Amino acid sequence: MNVLEQEFDLVVIGGGTAGPMAAVKAKERNPKLRVLLVDKAHVKRSGAISMGMDGLNNAVIPGHATPEQYVKEITVANDGIVDQEALMAYATRSAAMIDELDRWGVKFEKDETGDYAVRKVHHLGTYVLPMPEGHHMKRILYRQLKRARVEITNRLVVTRVLTGPDGSVAAVMGFDCRTAELVLIRTRAAVLCTGAAGRIGLPASGYLMGTYENPTNCGDGHSMAFHAGADLSNLECFQINPLIKDYNGPACAYVTGPLGGYTANGKGERFIESDYWSGQMMLEFYNELQSGNGPVFLKVNHLAEETIAQIETILHSNERPSRGRFHERRGTDYRHSMIEMHISEIGFCSGHSASGIRINARGETSVRGLYAAGDCASVPHNYMLGAFVYGKLCGEHAAEYCEGQGFAPHAPEDVQAEARRILGPLGRSEGLTPQQVEYKTRRLVNDYLQPPKITRKYEIALQRFEEIREDLQQLAAPGPHELMRAMEAHAILDCAEMAARASLFRTESRWGLYHHCVDHPLRDDENWFCHTALRRGADGSMQLRKLAVEPYVVAVDETEKAAYHRLRVSRVAETV
Repeated sequence: MNVLEQEFDLVVIGGGTAGPMAAVKAKERNPKLRVLLVDKAHVKRSGAISMGMDGLNNAVIPGHATPEQYVKEITVANDGIVDQEALMAYATRSAAMIDELDRWGVKFEKDETGDYAVRKVHHLGTYVLPMPEGHHMKRILYRQLKRARVEITNRLVVTRVLTGPDGSVAAVMGFDCRTAELVLIRTRAAVLCTGAAGRIGLPASGYLMGTYENPTNCGDGHSMAFHAGADLSNLECFQINPLIKDYNGPACAYVTGPLGGYTANGKGERFIESDYWSGQMMLEFYNELQSGNGPVFLKVNHLAEETIAQIETILHSNERPSRGRFHERRGTDYRHSMIEMHISEIGFCSGHSASGIRINARGETSVRGLYAAGDCASVPHNYMLGAFVYGKLCGEHAAEYCEGQGFAPHAPEDVQAEARRILGPLGRSEGLTPQQVEYKTRRLVNDYLQPPKITRKYEIALQRFEEIREDLQQLAAPGPHELMRAMEAHAILDCAEMAARASLFRTESRWGLYHHCVDHPLRDDENWFCHTALRRGADGSMQLRKLAVEPYVVAVDETEKAAYHRLRVSRVAETV
């Protein structure tokens, strides 16, 4: 079998948000480095911000918020299980990154004094910075890549990070999704920027690509990290978000909240005080749906015409421009109707929860030479700005690592084994299609893993996933594009199994709906105030262990710890 061999000092995998920033900052740190950015789509229009973004959800800007305040907010929102040093590394660099993006041409909303017009949505602090023209984001990033002379390879599907005898990064391997040509790239270091695992669960619509997250982000980075031997953290902390009913997009209380919109029940009543996404907020959302007061809606029809027009301009031109057309076909007018919401499918996404490839404040994983940034990494509530900040951190630290690091040797048998796995589906004229296997996996995820979590259901899920492992050996792909889908089916199954095993390991309930266990309904800080870490054992199995929560750098007092458990609006009985 023919394998195209290449060599670069640093390979950045994923061209969405964090990846371009990592590549640019690595070149700025050391212009002599040979830096390659690869994407399985096209860097000009890839990743979760392929159509832009309508705002920053976590802008820590002097005069509006302090790093200490932000670290405390995220600690409280995550029931205390965070690496505060990693949070602080983001918070202290947030404002400088916003200023740099502003200089690059990203247009943030500003007030009459020229200051950033930051607004409040979070329970405690003020961090939301609108971007009315955020649809230009990818164009701006691409321009910076060209200026930095970063080499780019599009349509390359990376499937494995190969390690050397000492366990450090040696190469990455994949194939061209237009030609199926195998590619092996020797490298000193690699940065995983592959986004969320957004195709674990199945949307209520049943469409494979109708996901809340960008559907190309299928968890392949999580799978690559696992097979390379890296730790993944808190995978039982699912991502579950409020979304528009029958539409694969957020209801955007972040955008409407500062302008007077809010989440309401079927009676039009506000039932939660803060629309900031947290597991506890989603549990209140779920409880309202189950109480008989549903459905749940986004309410903006009480606002003035000019306010609604402003909301429409932002929501219908950034991130998901199809949103306006969807509402128009449904006959939903923001001026007269509330917008029905529902609960999304499950996924892994540090941007919206706290699960991912475990990294420290430098962006380093537990594998030497391997870094991770963005929604696939473990820094909680990272969002887009966190992806930029950690992309920068990873790029700079990876560049420093490369300066004193040679090329590690890789095992030829590893290359041969991966080549056989990749090309297997192309050699079968009959068999199962990738869509069949993927649909089966994700349907089972919905049947057995969607919270509330029940132990017996999870045990059945693992049995069924083992059956699908056998199905993978019957995958057939008639061409290179379908071959990409076949490899994604492998990654999706890996993520589904990781979600199940991590959930069974933590025998308590925590993070609201994200890890709401029927058989273990109470939070157990005595035994479970810790991170969980999943890694690949010597026999290839998934192994779990507890890791202590790192010492706090910002103290949190007892009254603050329960802030996110007081989200429900109190009803005071009226006297006649």
